[in-house]
Amino acid sequence: MSLFLGIDVATTSAKALLVDETGAVIASATADYPLSTPRPLWSEQSPTDWWTGVVACVRQALEQGGVDPEAVAAVGLTGQMHGLVLLDEAGQVLRPAILWNDQRTGAECDLITETLGFERLLALTGNPALPGFTAPKLLWVRRHEPDIYARIAQVLLPKDYVRYRMTGDYATDLAGAAGTLWLDVPGRRWSDEVLAALDVPASWLPPVHEGPQVTGTISQAAAAEMGLNPGTPVVAGGGDQAAQAVGVGAVHPGIVALTLGTSGVVFAPTDQPVVEPQGRLHAFCHAVPGRWHLMGVMLSAAGSLRWYRDTLAPGIAFDDLLAPAVEVPAGSEGLLFLPYLTGERTPHPDPLARGALVGLTVRHTQAHLTRSVLEGVAFGLRDGMELLRTAGAGQPTQVRISGGGARSALWRQIIADVLQTELATVNVVEGAAYGAALLAGVGAGVWPDVEAACTDVVQLTSRVTPQAEAQARYQTLYDQYRGLYPALKPTFESLAETG
Repeated sequence: MSLFLGIDVATTSAKALLVDETGAVIASATADYPLSTPRPLWSEQSPTDWWTGVVACVRQALEQGGVDPEAVAAVGLTGQMHGLVLLDEAGQVLRPAILWNDQRTGAECDLITETLGFERLLALTGNPALPGFTAPKLLWVRRHEPDIYARIAQVLLPKDYVRYRMTGDYATDLAGAAGTLWLDVPGRRWSDEVLAALDVPASWLPPVHEGPQVTGTISQAAAAEMGLNPGTPVVAGGGDQAAQAVGVGAVHPGIVALTLGTSGVVFAPTDQPVVEPQGRLHAFCHAVPGRWHLMGVMLSAAGSLRWYRDTLAPGIAFDDLLAPAVEVPAGSEGLLFLPYLTGERTPHPDPLARGALVGLTVRHTQAHLTRSVLEGVAFGLRDGMELLRTAGAGQPTQVRISGGGARSALWRQIIADVLQTELATVNVVEGAAYGAALLAGVGAGVWPDVEAACTDVVQLTSRVTPQAEAQARYQTLYDQYRGLYPALKPTFESLAETG
């Protein structure tokens, strides 16, 4: 039986996952690496740390599963999006990679918008210029590090640097490329117009490929390091959220993926490129050939609960913290939590936004505060779902939830009540690496297409339906929640000025 290796080059660790033709996980391993913040708002990593981590976790997974490298039919790649990796003519790294969560490029975003115009930029790339994207990072290097800029020969995304180390080839996938702000998203190709306007040589960018397409094979040198066979095919894969969506079977319109991790993501596949007119949703290519997706991202979802626990209830297990909140009525007796602890992206792209507890009185207990955090995150997710509907993604037939926060039955019920839709969980808990492994299986010819792979291996494990009384209560509270950001925005701006 063939095995497929999914590799996830995430922000804090690399993950290797071995999956067989039935969809069963044979072995998995992770390897951590450091994150650098040399200045406020900066976030960087050494690309060689990614490679070291990938080598370590692949070897560990092979050993853990007792796997003969001959059995690995193909490798799929996924990982953090938007990062900037710069190589010289010899393929050597020129500087630490600037990551997706780096916020130094506000001026460059303004320049991009002024150069192309907001509407034209949105029409071409599906997205406004945001600090997280790759294009403004490159412009920042051009402005602040001209000596490094002059030596650039190749620009890659994080997982594609690992691909280069594995195969010796420069390549990327369409889902990842869509997050650079250089891709013509409707046309699924690099945009000559954007590159020319920003004076970026097209020769610096790698060829783009559909998710299951083979981009190269494992080299002799990489095989010796990783413990794999030389010549093993490597497929394009996808950015982390697109691969995650493949892993839960959100590969055709109607099936929405909801990820309740540190951040919260709502992800809706589409048959045609769709753009939210104000750019409040990301419009990217899917890892599924010929498909696109709309995506809303809130920055502090399960991260809000972790902050709350670590700050106000340190040392308490999450299950023990959440248990008393079950007895609190829907709405936390008039207490609202605004989850903008690290700014916000959807529906308010505002780095100055801040968190808040509104309606606090002496009758509120720790259980009320806990439930209000869960409800506030659910309201934030609904903001994204409402935008998906109005932008043209349609009414979902099913929402599939995954991520660490999805383990809480209480939180799943609250989200179902707030979204007013059924939530389903699936048998897959391994995230983006699992989707990358399925894409590898398609590339190896085990499945004819991505939809067939998902039909074969992704199974529903539970359903949560909304409760009528809670739905009505949450509808009223959601209307009140939506009024908080406009009311507090001037205060957020004032607080930013005063520190």
